[in-house]
Amino acid sequence: MKPSPLHRRALLTAVSAVVVLGVTAGPVLAGPAASQVPGVSQARAAEHPQAQALQAALRGLPDGEATSAVVRAGGRDGRWEGSAGVREVRHHSPALTHGRFRAGSVTKVVTAALVLRLAADGKINLDRPVQRYLPGLLTPEFQPVSVRQLLNHTSGIQPPAVAGGSWAEQYAHRFDTVDPEAVVAAGIARGPEFAPGTRQHYLNVNYTILAMLVEKVTGRSYEEGAARHVFRPAGMRNSSFPGTDPRIHGPHNRGYQLVDGQRVDVTDWNVADRWAAGDMISTLDDLERLLTALFRGEVVPQQQLKEMFTVPQGIAGATRSAGLERFTVDGVEIWGKTGARPGYNTAIAATRGLSRTVVYSVTGTDAGAQGLAVGQRFAFPAFR
Repeated sequence: MKPSPLHRRALLTAVSAVVVLGVTAGPVLAGPAASQVPGVSQARAAEHPQAQALQAALRGLPDGEATSAVVRAGGRDGRWEGSAGVREVRHHSPALTHGRFRAGSVTKVVTAALVLRLAADGKINLDRPVQRYLPGLLTPEFQPVSVRQLLNHTSGIQPPAVAGGSWAEQYAHRFDTVDPEAVVAAGIARGPEFAPGTRQHYLNVNYTILAMLVEKVTGRSYEEGAARHVFRPAGMRNSSFPGTDPRIHGPHNRGYQLVDGQRVDVTDWNVADRWAAGDMISTLDDLERLLTALFRGEVVPQQQLKEMFTVPQGIAGATRSAGLERFTVDGVEIWGKTGARPGYNTAIAATRGLSRTVVYSVTGTDAGAQGLAVGQRFAFPAFR
């Protein structure tokens, strides 16, 4: 019997993690000397101009917003790394600084970089309609949707009518396997939300379709393409895609969701439905390598890299480009991406020239926050 696309992907993911990437968990560094903030472990604080603000953000963990946080700030202005909180609330052991975690929608940065790299190689035309690459995917109701419009979330394709449900429903079905291509089909069945290129609506469905397109034009799995064209040139040695496996393998801080005042362990979760839009597992080292290598043009050639720093014109409220989002903090323009999965919040952000950078992994207790509040607390201080 021929395996389904989802089971084939799960097998290829496992092979990719073991053979292509040689994934192993990174070492846990010895804790540096205690900082001026109680309960916060930090290194080289004096070398970064915003060290005190970054330290203050970690004060009091675990608290109602997070059980742990590991933050790394860098750039030309200095370097600082701090951590606080616990690895597991039951035993109160210190948070790991080099553990693995769910990167959530930071996965979209990898997907966008892969698509742009294939565009540089002539395998994808950003202006060509997706209907040309994946005939029959979109119904006749849809006007031509370009690859670029998938990248910058102006496609007009909708999510499924029922996406997620209540927290109790999500938790009860956390080990279920949902095929991301079935999610796409359910969204397409609703018809277009708006004419392509007229609005911006950030959705996972756009990046799931991009992964389908990658597989069609390369004849290889999305995971293999990401490993070959993004992980390897960026030096990401400990990142992988779990497929249908609900566990995080290797050392990691456990994640919790705050429900009726109680912390519920949500570390183990099947995120197969997020696929190229949000199921990557990574480390702080790897995400910092991705950020710096990508912005320097070492992953995507400069001509195509411009797409990641171009927000579509003429669309009110548009802030997203190909894989990234533009923020302004105290007049400083920064580009980055947040990610949120139950129990985990992640982000990478930097000025365009890498004068300031920040990467964090936070075991946040509200997955519905989508990372903005977490980013304002743990990342924004680096840019003030």
